[in-house]
Amino acid sequence: TISRSGLLHISADAFLDTPRLSHVPFEPVFSSLPHLSILVGNPFNCSCSLRWLQLWQNSSRAELGNQSLVCWEGSVLVPLGSQVLHACDPPIVHIEPPEVVLRQGDSVNLTCHITADPPATAEWVVPEVGPELLTQSDWEIVLEINNISYYLNHKDLTCRAENAAGPAEDSVMLNITFPPMILLLDKAIPRHSWCIPFSVDGNPTPSIRWLFNGTALVEGPYIHTLIMEYEHNSTILHGCLQLNRPTHVNNGNYTLLVHNPLGSATRSVQGRFMDNPFSFSPEEPIPVSLSPLGTRNSSLEGPVETADEHTFGVSVAVALAVFACLSLSAMLILLNKCGRRSKFGINRSAVLAQEDDLAMSLHFMNLGSSPLSSAESKLEGLKSNFIENPQYFCNACVHHVQRRDIVLKWELGEGAFGKVFLAECYNLLPEQEKMLVAVKALKEVTESARLDFQREAELLTVLQHEHIVKFYGVCTEGEPLIMVFESHGPDAKILEQGPGQPRGPLALGHMLHIATQIASGMVYLASLHFVHRDLATRNCLVGHDLVVKIGDFGMSRDIYSTDYYRVGGRTMLPIRWMPPESILYRKFTTESDIWSFGVVLWEIFTYGKQPWYQLSNTEAIECITQGRELERPRTCPSEVYAIMQSCWHREPQQRQPIKEIHSRLQALVKTPPVYLDILG
Repeated sequence: TISRSGLLHISADAFLDTPRLSHVPFEPVFSSLPHLSILVGNPFNCSCSLRWLQLWQNSSRAELGNQSLVCWEGSVLVPLGSQVLHACDPPIVHIEPPEVVLRQGDSVNLTCHITADPPATAEWVVPEVGPELLTQSDWEIVLEINNISYYLNHKDLTCRAENAAGPAEDSVMLNITFPPMILLLDKAIPRHSWCIPFSVDGNPTPSIRWLFNGTALVEGPYIHTLIMEYEHNSTILHGCLQLNRPTHVNNGNYTLLVHNPLGSATRSVQGRFMDNPFSFSPEEPIPVSLSPLGTRNSSLEGPVETADEHTFGVSVAVALAVFACLSLSAMLILLNKCGRRSKFGINRSAVLAQEDDLAMSLHFMNLGSSPLSSAESKLEGLKSNFIENPQYFCNACVHHVQRRDIVLKWELGEGAFGKVFLAECYNLLPEQEKMLVAVKALKEVTESARLDFQREAELLTVLQHEHIVKFYGVCTEGEPLIMVFESHGPDAKILEQGPGQPRGPLALGHMLHIATQIASGMVYLASLHFVHRDLATRNCLVGHDLVVKIGDFGMSRDIYSTDYYRVGGRTMLPIRWMPPESILYRKFTTESDIWSFGVVLWEIFTYGKQPWYQLSNTEAIECITQGRELERPRTCPSEVYAIMQSCWHREPQQRQPIKEIHSRLQALVKTPPVYLDILG
């Protein structure tokens, strides 16, 4: 007899033609063997001990279905499969109660009922978890467990019985309720994203929340809880708090809170991801350097914003911009004492020799911007002996408008420079007796302000493009000094229900048409080495038939106050449209305008949402400087989003030139991509 020997393998001829082999016990020698052809040719006695083998053959288990097994019934050799074995069946096992729900610390009695002929032996198979008491009789075994532990939760308790005919068993799974507990909370580890690993247990399943530095942590696409693994037959949850590209702002104390109806648990861990890359705190006003030197294509200070979650429709942005006046990023013209006279009788230097000078923005009279500081006004003293380039001034003949031809209608806005009015202007164009215009009136007529006014007028006269807001001229008779710009009037709304305007939401073709026109205007500015510094949909004017023109309406800094972040109590910066180098180093170039154009595309395809609208200014700065990108808008084809991404390379030199972007958009206008909005 081979019994309880740990036997794992029997060779194929081990029992072949063994005349004296008459009994094959089921348990435990043969029960796990997959191949039983070794039994062929053996003279078994027909008895109950072969019942399990008969059942296996009838169900074709262990390749017995095609084997010729026989046994001796007295002196007759009969097939095993057809032999009738009386009073010979495996036991029947049943556990009561079949379902058990307990609380930790309770006691439980489980009764295993056994029906067997011939008689069977039985046992409980229980994990080693604590005190247990067995009470046994011929037909039942009672298992008693006191002070039950949560370790038994979702564990199987099994009652097994076996007789000569074979084995049988029944199991019950315990459902033990207990308060939640935190089994593991470890320090953050870098994976594809950073992960603060944790393991928790509890029944019912606990809720999971986090505190960051004692304040409730609001989860989102960049910080969220991820459950990574469920243990089999267990309530243990393994997961992590996943942080996508965390920065020094995310350094701090993370507290895990788990709760279910039976209780709660907390544990904390310190998370440190990186040192502060700034020389200042993002919570404080960003320091501003007034020096324009040492930066190519740099311009003076420009627009960072408040954190309001504010959504702007493209229609509102461009309609309000209609009432403002143009101040495009351009070159700084400095006066040279020996230079020739301008149209206004003022000495002026020639076009600046370096690209950074050519790119000086028209900051002087920018609507809504603050007056130049004394340091800024002294910049002209740093420039001298420049060679004049006739490309910029050969046609810079500023047109003079008679004051009697200007009839102010109403005020549109007010900035540090003065006020903007909607007006009627007579005798401005030969083909029109009068037309609506936008005029800005200088508030303070100091000698410095007058010089700035004259410089800007000359620069604006240079800019002549179908997608740049047109500058008509100036009025210098008396006071106040006035600049005159084109205006589509107060009714120029992008969704206006009128001839030539789209009805309802903008279609893909409309949005591509708008984007292509803005790109065309930016190609023109880039060709002149002008840097806009505040390109956004709020600074674009839309007229009849969706004709779009770029402006730089400083007045929008009053109207769209949430788009700007005041720095040092003076400068307003549109940080949500700015690339990392502009935020960190105040470097503005044609490449920084390309970044802003990518954000403008995002605005168009989100129907005017504010970039990073779900984040505060500090969080937006962190996202931009750490390389995160705005998510693809739902209505944006992949081809257009690829253009956006080409604008958002961290290295400015890697950004696609605006001329190539314009060509790609033109191609999409001719052959629009197929896009199906499955989300409706």
